[in-house]
Amino acid sequence: MNNLKATREGYVEGILQAGRENSRVVVIEGDVSRSIGSASFGEEFPDRFFNLGVSEQDMLGEAAGLALEGFIPFVGTYGVFIAGRAWDQIRTSVCYMNLDVRIAGAHGGVSVGPDGATHQALEDVALMRVLPNMKILVPADSNQTRAAVLASLEADGPVYIRFGRNPVPQLYTGDEKVKIGRGNLLREGNDVTLVACGAMVSLSIEAASILKVKGISAGVIDMVSVKPLDRELLVGQVEKTGAVIVAEDHQAAGGLFCAVAETLALEMPVPIDIVAMQDSFGASGSPAEVREIFGLTASAIVEKAEKILHQ
Repeated sequence: MNNLKATREGYVEGILQAGRENSRVVVIEGDVSRSIGSASFGEEFPDRFFNLGVSEQDMLGEAAGLALEGFIPFVGTYGVFIAGRAWDQIRTSVCYMNLDVRIAGAHGGVSVGPDGATHQALEDVALMRVLPNMKILVPADSNQTRAAVLASLEADGPVYIRFGRNPVPQLYTGDEKVKIGRGNLLREGNDVTLVACGAMVSLSIEAASILKVKGISAGVIDMVSVKPLDRELLVGQVEKTGAVIVAEDHQAAGGLFCAVAETLALEMPVPIDIVAMQDSFGASGSPAEVREIFGLTASAIVEKAEKILHQ
């Protein structure tokens, strides 16, 4: 876990591989190709790369048109803008027709850091989750992000892939595979289940190690597929532990926590708590400073786990 790499690098690796293997893959971006890395695709495939400027609604409209003509468009810009500004086009032009459009939401979560609250996507997963036909992948490292891009090519209909700006620990090898609707059990546990996605997965592993020293056995699930959720994996692990902590770099409302809580409410009600943004915008600062300010840390996960086990 000492090897650090930004998940956005995995996105670039994924679209380049996809473009080399399939001539129908095209990339549409919103004037941030240097920031998110998709400029590399334009350099290698200039005839399949379209910069529409700061015009997210037009990006999704063009993507829908290309999908109707048999292309596989990847539409990429900062998650806060693509999910927020283009929500109507995603809903009506893409999801309603169940088109094969891949939406790349960069700069997810407060871990973006210095860009501040306006650029920290904290509601994007919730906005995408409520849309019929939408699938959502939130990978934990760059290798899994590359795999998520490739997995999206196998899906029918739209897929939202969320990734970040700053380096995170590498948890997976280069041959990692992602399957939509499936999560990964990273640690077995008997006392509490930690369910996380994205940048919070490595922190959950760190928390599980701290809890082990304290005599608490914590399982860790990387729920890379937020929608559809891996119900079988979740319920199977919660049957063993009877308690859950969800960790996500997103608002507590509408994201992974809600997906997990909704599932367990119907299938296996157990004590559950969350480490996430609590109805708040982010702030500017280093990623570590901002995570500390808002309690998105391994120590916060440990504290929640200890508390839920002593209720």
